[in-house]
Amino acid sequence: MRHGTAGGVRFRGVASAPDDTARRTPRIRDVAERAGVAVSTVSRVLNDAPGVAAPTRERVRAAMAELCYSPSSTARNLSLGRTHTLAVIAPFFTQPSVVERLRGIDEIVGASAYDLTIFNIETPEQRQEAMARAARRDRADGVVVISIPLTDAEVRGLRGQQLPAVLIDATHTALPHVVVDDEAGGALAAEHLLERCHRRFAFVGAPAENPFGFASSERRLRGLRAAIERAGDKLREDYVRRGPFGRETARGLTRELLALDPPPTAIFAASDTQAFGVLDAVARAGLVVPDDVSVIGFDDIEVAGAIGLTTVRQPLRESGRIGARLLLAALEDDDGDGPAGVRCMGELSVVARRTVGVLAPDRT
Repeated sequence: MRHGTAGGVRFRGVASAPDDTARRTPRIRDVAERAGVAVSTVSRVLNDAPGVAAPTRERVRAAMAELCYSPSSTARNLSLGRTHTLAVIAPFFTQPSVVERLRGIDEIVGASAYDLTIFNIETPEQRQEAMARAARRDRADGVVVISIPLTDAEVRGLRGQQLPAVLIDATHTALPHVVVDDEAGGALAAEHLLERCHRRFAFVGAPAENPFGFASSERRLRGLRAAIERAGDKLREDYVRRGPFGRETARGLTRELLALDPPPTAIFAASDTQAFGVLDAVARAGLVVPDDVSVIGFDDIEVAGAIGLTTVRQPLRESGRIGARLLLAALEDDDGDGPAGVRCMGELSVVARRTVGVLAPDRT
């Protein structure tokens, strides 16, 4: 994955005298002096701007050739109002699901004329700082934001900078965004367990209120709850556990669930990472998956297949690809806004592996 701004290699000459342009790197004013024009005229010629007579334009180009003048790509980009850099704001960017989305973004951006600058966010303060730094026209030509909903004020700030932005795994009515149907995913998890005779469901996810505005966990819980109700039952509130995202927290929440009387026979974790904490807690309690407890996650990150985790698969890498394509398309628009609206990913699916089993009749 590339970082920083694009630009060619620049060579420094060795100057023996201040006015000896043959022994040092020529500058734009050297070209202006040789051609007998103003520096602004040379700048217009470099940028193919109108307002320069053909003979003057040829004289400037001849002076550039004589001096072997090569313009600074950075300076030219700034004069054109472009940095050829795209900013990606990513929370907890070492998390496997975020890494997969970043890979998808890089696959598309890596084949373009743009480079990537990644802003990692792990605290609310970092979120505010990253938005302030990334949402500037002299820092980036466009922004991709992963999983973090933007406020109306932040969207207005982006518009004020004429900076196109795309959201992935988050929504705003004024911006293009790439999302999956999290509620449908939660329902898929419930239906998979219901088909295997489970009725005592539990849920492990993130708090509904959190400093980053993450909402996917709560949407997946709504889908789970709705599917259970359609089956003629209800999700017990004491079987719902929420805590800060992470494996360790999920392990502690699962210990609480296993101590209930009766304990759940199946646990749906809002992410694969949290499901790993659930599996750890079950093993530490001396129980066996899936004989004693079935476990299902969400995401289908690479490690899920290695350990045999049943999970709801979402196209993480493809979401990054689509988000990057939307942003590049917005950059090609004259108004810089690009098409607003939802880009729903393809259908979610349950990947059945060893961590979910059919519940024995005497345990229903």
